[in-house]
Amino acid sequence: MISLTRLNGTTLHINALLIETVEQTPDTIITLTTGKKYIVLENSSDVIRSIRQYLRSIGVLAAVTAPPDTQSEGATS
Repeated sequence: MISLTRLNGTTLHINALLIETVEQTPDTIITLTTGKKYIVLENSSDVIRSIRQYLRSIGVLAAVTAPPDTQSEGATS
């Protein structure tokens, strides 16, 4: 879950795995895979940073990040 702030100042916790889109209009609009939309005070880059941090904390980001290219490090075949 990531913690965000609604426009009225209250805290909102959203399951980062359900986020489909993050749009930056004058306000930041988060759309979930369920179709539910939330408007939050944080800008889109802060929301994306929170999502990445959450995914890293549960090990998902490491699972989808490509390993470094060993051939560019001087390995020969």
